[in-house]
Amino acid sequence: MVLSKRFPFWDIERTLDEMTRVFDAFGGPAGLRSMPTGTFPAMNVYDVGDKLVLTAEAPGVNPDDIELNVVENSLTLSGSRNGEPEGDSLRYYRRERFAGQFSRTITLAEKVNPDAVKASCKNGILTVELPKAAEAKAKRINVKAQ
Repeated sequence: MVLSKRFPFWDIERTLDEMTRVFDAFGGPAGLRSMPTGTFPAMNVYDVGDKLVLTAEAPGVNPDDIELNVVENSLTLSGSRNGEPEGDSLRYYRRERFAGQFSRTITLAEKVNPDAVKASCKNGILTVELPKAAEAKAKRINVKAQ
């Protein structure tokens, strides 16, 4: 396959750059490609057999400012992260680091036992261990020969 010099996505790239420049000139959002506020913090959730584990990137977040709520198969992570000073005298050329209040609610693949949830934060990574509820765990059924 030969790509021509007029590959259509190059025009999109140029258009996004120009729109970012125009918005920035009028004090608008700091770039169309900045991370939306609803995606902080980035999370991974995986199954390790008897529990689910959630890891979340939380650099600059004080663990005391994090609130976790678990109800059946739903987890809400909320809190706040301090950022750089705000003010009329500041003019950002690019702003991608989110600061302020955040809240994310995700649906877990299994029901979990909220009384046994453990959370820790090390080097800006929040780790939450969510033991599965008794009804969510697989049960082995023995088959009797007759």
